[in-house]
Amino acid sequence: MGTILKDIEISGNSLMKNRQSCVRLMPSKEGVIRFFVEDSHTPITLDVDNVLSTNHCVVLGQKKNSIMLTEHFTAACAILGIDSLDVHVTKQEMPILDGSSKKWIEVFKNAGVERPRKEQYTVSEPIYYLNGKTHMVIIPDNELNITYAVNYNHPNLSNRWVSLDKKNIEEIAEARTFGFLKDLKKYQLFGYARGVTYENTVGLDGDGYTTQLRSEYEPVKHKILDLIGDLYLSGINPLNLKAQIIVKEAGHAVHVKMSKLLKYLKK
Repeated sequence: MGTILKDIEISGNSLMKNRQSCVRLMPSKEGVIRFFVEDSHTPITLDVDNVLSTNHCVVLGQKKNSIMLTEHFTAACAILGIDSLDVHVTKQEMPILDGSSKKWIEVFKNAGVERPRKEQYTVSEPIYYLNGKTHMVIIPDNELNITYAVNYNHPNLSNRWVSLDKKNIEEIAEARTFGFLKDLKKYQLFGYARGVTYENTVGLDGDGYTTQLRSEYEPVKHKILDLIGDLYLSGINPLNLKAQIIVKEAGHAVHVKMSKLLKYLKK
């Protein structure tokens, strides 16, 4: 089991509702990651079967006991091999912090990380999802390779492919969430994206961006980060998979569908 060595807290605004949310992370030997929301004594276990919604972000739990925006947090857990943790949250949404997994990784490292023995997995047969322009395939292989494609109405992100390799994992971890600036007011009218700032979100604005990128093609790298966090819901660390993962124009809903398949087809 991978856990932290001591309790640690962090606070910040949430991305969707723009409310101050405080998170207390506590070591655990239970072998699962559990969320305790707003002093609820009923934990929400990190499990793909507990996904309530994938509308704009991943929501775990039930209507009266849920936690939003878990994907950046779970990606950080995957990167550091943390799979046993109690997470106490004062609101029903994780804080957005800097919009990536970078700050979560820093928090974990400040608490100290007890890393488990690396356990590799493969799949017994290819897993795939095909629906129009959206494709996702997981193919058994000797090592991990993740390639993600997007095709946005933006000159730098049209038919753009980016791959995860051992050299750019830090660039993946620090890649911030993103969206089209023209859509922001619409989402806010519907109650989403109210905590967006220039610091936590890369805005796609015409031919450019609203902030300086941390690395080339940062928005596509964020898609890989989301994928890592979403596949971690399967109970398998996707960074320990021996597989080729190829994704084209997908999102949380497709990631979660594949996570469910992965959970039941691993070997």
